[in-house]
Amino acid sequence: MISSHDSSGLQRVDWVLMLALLPILAAGLVTIHSFGPESTLLYRQLLWVGVSFLGFFAATLGSYQFLRRRGVAVFLFVGTIVALLLVAVAGSSSGGAQSWINLGGLSIQPSAPAKLILIAVLAKYFDRRHALMHNFRHVLVSGVYTALISGIVLLQPDFGSAMIIALIWFGMVIVAGIPFRHILSVLVIGALSLGLLWMFIFTAEQKERITTFVNPDTNIQQAGYNANQAMIAVGSGQILGKGVGYGTQSRLEFLPEYETDFVLAAFSEEWGFVGVCLLLLLYGIVFWRIYRLARTGETSFERLFGAGVFVYLLSDLAIHTGVNTGLLPITGTTMPFMSYGGSHLVTEFLALGVLMGMQRLPNV
Repeated sequence: MISSHDSSGLQRVDWVLMLALLPILAAGLVTIHSFGPESTLLYRQLLWVGVSFLGFFAATLGSYQFLRRRGVAVFLFVGTIVALLLVAVAGSSSGGAQSWINLGGLSIQPSAPAKLILIAVLAKYFDRRHALMHNFRHVLVSGVYTALISGIVLLQPDFGSAMIIALIWFGMVIVAGIPFRHILSVLVIGALSLGLLWMFIFTAEQKERITTFVNPDTNIQQAGYNANQAMIAVGSGQILGKGVGYGTQSRLEFLPEYETDFVLAAFSEEWGFVGVCLLLLLYGIVFWRIYRLARTGETSFERLFGAGVFVYLLSDLAIHTGVNTGLLPITGTTMPFMSYGGSHLVTEFLALGVLMGMQRLPNV
């Protein structure tokens, strides 16, 4: 572990993790470019990569003891709620979800940094109460914090982000030491909540996506079209893939949103089973290093924050993979470090930068 008295940001960087990330970033850039060289998507994404690296290295220089202050946690939480409400009032729509704020030529998706802020807020809350997790009240209070954020996100509607936010909370309460009997209670509450969401919150489009997932052949030309084309793209890649730029599903525009929601399917068609295995191996190295950083945190706050980052990125990866392979209904989630977009990419790099920057916090 990095010495707590080390003042050099570069010496606190986990270079094994960063070296594993570079080919993942390159895979995303190649996939985005290979199907649309005439577009500006590649150059925009390169710009976001540069901004993300700047944010990452700046974050490694910080001292994050201030995140444990009650006033700071309240400010971050309330600010997140206000930003998400602004989206509901004045946001712009994309892909059927009103989840963006346009600032001139810049579009920001507040639900992305909201996940990182929730991790910090929950880490602060559980840090003070991890010895009291046998009291179900603390599970409920933290659940209310999470429900406020995920509920607003769900109303956009952005079911994918809302589900990841819920998984972040569930993973962190387990790491905080929730008893097994409370886990069962949480699962029961979750099942009841899904039932209420189905009856009163889910839009007709979201219900159609889920019913089509259960029986995709019933609506293959409409709600089931995207999922079917993604599975065709994955399967047509076979063992070694068709080669860069030769993925017909994406090139001929059968596969929609290949640069965001279905970037793994587009990558699979070009690189095949072997390429996907290598890609997942690189992700495995990234998660191993995040786990190591979380385990070596000097305080419970750092360890809880690291656990939250781990669950956040793993949930994104697992759901995106499940959607692209037909194992989960379409939710509109991104592939960490690969999908096109600045909000999620900057947030992911900031999460890693803060986690590495925490390694120098003194014992308190």
